[in-house]
Amino acid sequence: MKRDDDERFPEQFGRSVRAISDYMGIGLQIALSFALFVLLGYWADGKLGTSPLLLLAGVVLGMAGMALVLMKVVRQANKKK
Repeated sequence: MKRDDDERFPEQFGRSVRAISDYMGIGLQIALSFALFVLLGYWADGKLGTSPLLLLAGVVLGMAGMALVLMKVVRQANKKK
């Protein structure tokens, strides 16, 4: 005989995978927004010879990008409730 737990497993697993994929997507967005600006600052420093200046600007812009992504996610989460 099949138990009720066995029948609900695919449904619970599907919900878990969707939740994990949402969080992984958010983490990827945050990491890429930060890395993009830092790497652009590093590249521009190499081209222009302004050693740490543009790298630091990239770090600041990357942090601002991370904050914007987090604010967007929080706003969307609050709309769902």
